Amino acid sequence: MKFAKNLIERRISTEQVFSGKLLDVRRDLALLPDESKSTREWIKHPGATAIIPVFENGDILLLHQFRYPLSQIFIEVPAGKLDPGETPDQTGIRELAEEAGLQCTQFDYVGHFYPGIGYSDEIIHIYLAQGLSEVPEKTDDDEFVEPFRVPFSQAVEWALNGTISDGKTIISLLKAWDWWQKNTIR
Repeated sequence: MKFAKNLIERRISTEQVFSGKLLDVRRDLALLPDESKSTREWIKHPGATAIIPVFENGDILLLHQFRYPLSQIFIEVPAGKLDPGETPDQTGIRELAEEAGLQCTQFDYVGHFYPGIGYSDEIIHIYLAQGLSEVPEKTDDDEFVEPFRVPFSQAVEWALNGTISDGKTIISLLKAWDWWQKNTIR
């Protein structure tokens, strides 16, 4: 794919506006393609991994989780941010155990996406986990989730009909469903 190089903006300077446990907010001065300057505010993010655990019968594990900014419970795939020094697959294996109480014998990379390109550099890596067995759950002290199982096809339908409204979960489910349909012998 050919891109128009005359669209590229260049960072002149950057200032950290806020640094928290998860978010690092920046304000940059950027040189625009027409040589004018403008401010760009954005969030530096460590990246994350989303996992779709698939059981032998074709069920997947999803989570009910309350999300504070929207004051509601969402249906989500297990996921979490990369800790310093972790690779995306290490994060996925850790989150699979922590949030879902599962380990796996097969862990396949499905793809990635950028959830907020207008305001963040976050990337989310997607994995499909198979050959599942239970391990003790160990969520973070301030994290409360309720795991449940549903047929993979039903979860995809929920992603398409609005029952699932979390963007990370919708994209992860659709990409994983496509990968699973093409790569799994049932």
